[in-house]
Amino acid sequence: MTLRKWFRLFFTALLIGIITSVAVGLILEFTDQAFPIPTMSGVGFNVVNMTLGGATISLLSQMGFFSFLIVRFIAIGIIRNKVIWDLIQLTLTIVAIIDLVYLRYSNFNGDSLLLYTIMPLLILAISLGVSYWKVKLTNKNAFIPTLFFMVVVTILEAVPALKLNNTASSIFMLTPLIVCNSYQILSLHKMTENKKS
Repeated sequence: MTLRKWFRLFFTALLIGIITSVAVGLILEFTDQAFPIPTMSGVGFNVVNMTLGGATISLLSQMGFFSFLIVRFIAIGIIRNKVIWDLIQLTLTIVAIIDLVYLRYSNFNGDSLLLYTIMPLLILAISLGVSYWKVKLTNKNAFIPTLFFMVVVTILEAVPALKLNNTASSIFMLTPLIVCNSYQILSLHKMTENKKS
């Protein structure tokens, strides 16, 4: 990966994060019944905050992406058996999904466990779709690492929003994270110019 490609990835992901955050933020602002209809100056102020929030979420996504690449590189060097490494990734993915349901349910004293399964199942469904797309772009060996990245790393990155029992906060943070993570993992093979690795 050259420096020019890295800059392109960085600024494209930054722009995607900002655009996604502003779009999601405006939709949430105008559809939230508890929120009063803002004046134009209020909308402008919120757009600036959404832009800064989107940039921050994008940077968090990029830190998670490069951390994933480094950890994966080290783990492949230590665990030389691909089957064992894939089983570890699948196990961690399942644990992350179960923990997301259980910990949020137990911490927020939820009435219905079913309500706390919606978000993890949605993350899993999107991650499966992105993983399938990655396989179509590269090869079948990309499925498990992509699934692991899209589920586990996205959940870890979204911890600040997941600590709140607020659907709007979770949507505002998770949507740009998922979009940025999807963009980065789907463009990795283009950046490294090796479609079969």
